[in-house]
Amino acid sequence: MKVITSILMASASLISAHAMAAEKPAIALVHGAFEDAHVWDGVSAKLQADGYRVIAVDLPGRPSAPMAANLVSVDVYRDTVLKAIAGEKQPVVLVGHSFGGITLSAVGEAAPAKIKTLVYLAAYVPQDGESMLTLANQDRDSKAGPALIVDKEKGMMSINYAARADLFANGAPEGLRKVLPDLILDEPLAPLATPVHLTAARYGKVDKVYIHTAQDHVVSPYLQQKMVAATPVRQEFTLNTGHTPFLTDVPGLVGAIEQAAK
Repeated sequence: MKVITSILMASASLISAHAMAAEKPAIALVHGAFEDAHVWDGVSAKLQADGYRVIAVDLPGRPSAPMAANLVSVDVYRDTVLKAIAGEKQPVVLVGHSFGGITLSAVGEAAPAKIKTLVYLAAYVPQDGESMLTLANQDRDSKAGPALIVDKEKGMMSINYAARADLFANGAPEGLRKVLPDLILDEPLAPLATPVHLTAARYGKVDKVYIHTAQDHVVSPYLQQKMVAATPVRQEFTLNTGHTPFLTDVPGLVGAIEQAAK
């Protein structure tokens, strides 16, 4: 009888564990400008170890997802994310970094029923009719402006090589600061200046969480607070990092994402 009881208890525990895993939403990770999906590698590994299904999206217009710059648009980014989450039966948690907040918002407007929560990580949160450029122009404390290089002929924007470590890895270990400049990619120009159309009936009803980065030199704490004041969120977290906590504070970032996913 004890053996049977032990077997039944073990089976019940196994079923319970599987049920808990099944209840966890899928988490889709959307990178920002000058990045690709590889920025999420450490975060993805930790989330997967914690039982989450992870979808890391590569947006078109970079070496990992080639597309001519003149064909890249916010609509293309939106549709790329929608395609990536199309097979999910339950609403997903969508995490977006920096410019990824523009993409998140467009997805939230297009398919609110597919989204459990939009998680903005040091991200731009637009109002209806705003673009990343209009928001960046409101950022009195950002240090990114002087480092931006626009190539209108190629339809691309880049970051001054010498400024990359200070912008994206301030406060990071010297080893990371040395390698990070070579990880920064050129970015298609058009989506950065494209406004998004958002409505209260669709995007406005989607659950939202914001993860602040207290030492950010790109999207400053000032602008982060201003955007959250204009678009209230359910929950806020603050990481004491610069713009790239997926490189400098993986445990802290994963903890915030998992709390947001509950």
